[in-house]
Amino acid sequence: MDLNHETGGALSGWAAVEQSILTILSTRLETRIFLREFGSEVPALIDAPMNDAGRLSLIVAVSEALARWEPRFELTDVELQGAATGVVSMTLSGNHRPNAHLGDFDTLTDQSQAIRIQRAGLDNWSLGA
Repeated sequence: MDLNHETGGALSGWAAVEQSILTILSTRLETRIFLREFGSEVPALIDAPMNDAGRLSLIVAVSEALARWEPRFELTDVELQGAATGVVSMTLSGNHRPNAHLGDFDTLTDQSQAIRIQRAGLDNWSLGA
C-alpha cells in the first residue's frame, strides 16, 4: 500500500505501480537527500535530440531505472513520441507482477499493462491518457 501523492489517500495495485513509475522516471539522480542514487537519467536525457542515439539512450535509462527501482513492473517495450510543441510521451508496456516487491517474481501473463508518461515543459510530468 502506498500514499497517493495528490490526495494523501491509500493507493494499491496497479495505480500504486503507475505512481511509482512516474516518480522514478521524473526524479533526477542525486536529488533525494537520503537516497542519492534514487531516480533515473531520464530527466537529463529527455531534451536530447531524438535521433537514434538519443532514443536509445532514453530507452536504456528507462529500462535500467525500472529494473532497479520497480520490481512490480517487468518492462517489455518502450515507445517514444515527440511533438513540435515540446511534449514528449513514452508508452511503457510490460507485465504487472503484483507481489514482486515481496520476492514473488512470477510474471502473470494476463496482467500485461501499458502506461503513458508525458512531459510538457520544465519538469511537468504526468500520466498520459
